[in-house]
Amino acid sequence: MIRRKMVPAAGLVLAAFAANSVAMLQQEYKSGVVWPEPKIVSPGEKSSDPPADAIVLFDGKDLSKWKNGDKWELKDGYAVVQKSDIVTTDSYGDYQLHVEFATPEKVRGSGQGRGNSGVYLQGRYEVQMLDSFGLDGKDNECGGVYSVGAPKINMCYPPLSWQTYDIDYTAAKYNASGKLTANPRMTVRHNGVVIHDNLELPGERNTTAAPVKAGPEPGPVYLQDHGNPVRYRNIWVVPTDS
Repeated sequence: MIRRKMVPAAGLVLAAFAANSVAMLQQEYKSGVVWPEPKIVSPGEKSSDPPADAIVLFDGKDLSKWKNGDKWELKDGYAVVQKSDIVTTDSYGDYQLHVEFATPEKVRGSGQGRGNSGVYLQGRYEVQMLDSFGLDGKDNECGGVYSVGAPKINMCYPPLSWQTYDIDYTAAKYNASGKLTANPRMTVRHNGVVIHDNLELPGERNTTAAPVKAGPEPGPVYLQDHGNPVRYRNIWVVPTDS
């Protein structure tokens, strides 16, 4: 008589579980959520290079996309602040902005006279430039959103060092009757470090001395002349309006 080898019941259960697990892994997981297809964008060769979908506002050669751009000095691939603010000829809603700047070699003043300039989002909200190397890091120093908030950390480099701002800006939202429904916000990276994380801005007013009043209309990018020869290069914007 041939005796058959009996497989324990527990072994049969484990074998069935393993086979079922393999079958589940081979099936495509579907969450039921339909995700939008992301846009494919070619990046630049370096992290600071504009991506393929960026609008280049200044490439070191000319300031033709800026009002009063002819008043600034161009040299060696950068522009030097003098005589006037400059403002983009186009206006924007939500966007990502990349700006590179350097404060002057010689500091000729104190406080707000130390290499002062600023970039205004929509002409309404200023992110300050200043020679704040080694200072406290206040709202009116480098990286501060003027009269709104101080940076989380002072990331200012020494004078003449090239620095970067990468700013994600979400404009204020209004309903059909013109009533404010959501305040504007911004996230700011200074030299690659987040110094403002989704900072809420005052929707009913602009920051101190801003040239454009708060409102539903898109606004331009302003670069401020504060009497100091701050340098700028490699400026680009990517509109992100939904």
